[in-house]
Amino acid sequence: MNITAKKLTSYVLALFVVIVTALAVLAIWDIIALEEVMRKIMTSLLVIFASSVVTLFIFNVVIKEK
Repeated sequence: MNITAKKLTSYVLALFVVIVTALAVLAIWDIIALEEVMRKIMTSLLVIFASSVVTLFIFNVVIKEK
């Protein structure tokens, strides 16, 4: 596979992860009830952490510079 194609695919996947993460955080914070703020904060942090792990994997494995 061409290096340019691999990089382009990696950037598209990373962009997809960012979009999905933004949608997930927006869905979590749809309606804020004061009793559930801490749960929503922790869920948001978990989603951001998971997307960061996927993005890091993409950049370290697929876009790895020689």
